[in-house]
Amino acid sequence: MRADIRKLMVVVDEIHQEMGRPIDPPTRRAAAVAVIRNPFAGRYEEDLTPLMDIGAELGALLGHRCVEALGIRPDQAESYGKAALVGENGELEHAAALLHPKMGAPLRKEVEKGAALVPSSKKRGGPGQVLDIPLGHKDAAYVRSHFDGMEVSINDAPRADEILVAIAVTDSGRPLPRVGGLTKDEAKGEDGLR
Repeated sequence: MRADIRKLMVVVDEIHQEMGRPIDPPTRRAAAVAVIRNPFAGRYEEDLTPLMDIGAELGALLGHRCVEALGIRPDQAESYGKAALVGENGELEHAAALLHPKMGAPLRKEVEKGAALVPSSKKRGGPGQVLDIPLGHKDAAYVRSHFDGMEVSINDAPRADEILVAIAVTDSGRPLPRVGGLTKDEAKGEDGLR
């Protein structure tokens, strides 16, 4: 089963100033969002494999769209995250099926490497609800400067029988990071942690 996509949205957020200080180069985050039909809306289904396969498809599509929107090479991506918002006739397990078993590998291919777990969130809600996409460094989870997030919403999604699926990718960490810890330049990216 392939994703039945009603709508795609891509947005880039650039921060040029923070607390009156210039950010040069700007902090940039991109999110790519797909609104898909939930094939299991309104009914319990034991086998969620079709949603897992759709997750793989969307990992590649949305990851590619983020990298493309930032205008960077895959190896220049620094952090990533994923999230899903299930319409009222679905269940949280539908979001889990999309996000967890198969989405990570194709996303990692789009951002080159990705040794760290991909931060994720899931929730239920209706049209226009805000979805928070957590962000973390793609190769070293302990890089604190990259603990971040990005919000997305679509005014007419998700409808009751839809799921809003989002991926975010950055080419930098937070602006003006200063809470210590492992820096991106110190990270080895071998174990996904450091």
